[in-house]
Amino acid sequence: MTAIGLRQAVRQLRPARAGLAFGGGALASLALAPWSFLFGLPLALGAAGWLVLQAATARAAMLAGWMFGLGYFAFGLSWILEPFQIDPERHAWMAPFALVFLAGGLALFWGAAFGLAVRFSAGAWRIPMLVAAWSLAEIGRAYLLTGFPWAAFGQFWIDTPAANLLPWIGPQGLALLTLAAFLPLTLLRQAPAAALAPLGLAAAAAFAVPAPPQANPTGKTVRIVQPNAPQDLKWHPDHRWEFVRRAVAFSAEAPRPDLIVWPETAVPQLLNYADDTLRVISENAGGVPVLLGIQREEAGAFYNSAVLLDTDGQPAAAYDKAHLVPFGEYVPFGDVMARFGIYGFASRAGAGYAAGPGPQVMDLPIGRALPLICYEAVFPQDVNAAETRPDMLVQVTNDAWFGTRSGPYQHLVQARMRAIEQGLPMIRAANTGVSAMIGADGTLLNSLPLGEAGFIDAALPAPLPPTLYSRTGDWPVFLLCLLAAAAVFLRSRALVPRS
Repeated sequence: MTAIGLRQAVRQLRPARAGLAFGGGALASLALAPWSFLFGLPLALGAAGWLVLQAATARAAMLAGWMFGLGYFAFGLSWILEPFQIDPERHAWMAPFALVFLAGGLALFWGAAFGLAVRFSAGAWRIPMLVAAWSLAEIGRAYLLTGFPWAAFGQFWIDTPAANLLPWIGPQGLALLTLAAFLPLTLLRQAPAAALAPLGLAAAAAFAVPAPPQANPTGKTVRIVQPNAPQDLKWHPDHRWEFVRRAVAFSAEAPRPDLIVWPETAVPQLLNYADDTLRVISENAGGVPVLLGIQREEAGAFYNSAVLLDTDGQPAAAYDKAHLVPFGEYVPFGDVMARFGIYGFASRAGAGYAAGPGPQVMDLPIGRALPLICYEAVFPQDVNAAETRPDMLVQVTNDAWFGTRSGPYQHLVQARMRAIEQGLPMIRAANTGVSAMIGADGTLLNSLPLGEAGFIDAALPAPLPPTLYSRTGDWPVFLLCLLAAAAVFLRSRALVPRS
């Protein structure tokens, strides 16, 4: 968009419509955890549809979509401010810039969708085109530039019957259904039946699909340890070992489980030099294998890892995190950025972590597990990429980075979605919470609340049969959106009078 085109778009959008777009996005964000205010969705998405119908040009629509996305992501991802408060003297000044750039960058996907809906369709046909284009934009947001599907529309429905659709159509399918249900409400006055029919069909689908069956017990017990180390003290020389001692004490409690799981980076030293520490952990665990988060170094590269200790305290298996957090665990062009003192927040050595080879199934004493370290549970495509189907998912995470407001709860929702999509139970060990045993239907079978130190001994359920989504991934939804966009374009074009 040229500078002249941008000025024209701003004039066409008008301040009232810009405010409506921003406010509509903010209202839609309240459907995310922990608020889960679903009743604002018809108003918010109805406003989005109205803005597209009223847009004089594709540029004006693009700007309206960008403003809608800016409001949504600025409020929905406000937890991104929390990491900058860990060391406020050094980083607090960056927080507003980080939120604005993140929200503004993600909103570009939505702006493109709004613009394309106006550019390639006309009249009421802009609404179905917006459904398809917006869904494609969300798929792009989930995959492009390493992807960032946080705050996706499917996350609204975790505690509703609509979540039962996840094993069939996945998160992108649920997002498509959300847009298809609510955007046509914009046409309620012109065509009431056509406006309400998609909502009725979506509701019928949500209630018609049965809940996943109850999983059988395995007879195995897992101890999930939550040391509750605040991020500003977690690595502090005067405090870091007290959290390890706390986790060791929890691991030593009777009765003995079949496996003990500690959270991400639970041991504040490199694996290369942790033999004595690991021996103490194993001795106190009473010979029970322990899966824990720790960093390690190999050939000059540093990894964020999950390591399984055998009954003698020796590393028996290791998984290195593959999907790293940009500007958190690594910085693009890190060697150059390091010269200016710019490092990843979570990196404890060098300019950042190196990425592991990708999803790998690990053999545990209780079965085959797919380890996910923190951020990796956000990506359903990574879970689908495992070469063999595991018996369970295991997420070790340090949600202390996300503060205590919305971030940890939104992260938990996404972990629950991965369990439902795959039909697999998930063991989730979080440093500050929420730690949980999650059933294959997304239910929190046992959990520890946010900000509480402790442990739970949870019975491990068996996996359910493979789901349709675990076999197909997002391809069916992607192709459906492409076909729908093409059909609307051709239909809209056929209705345009020819001179």
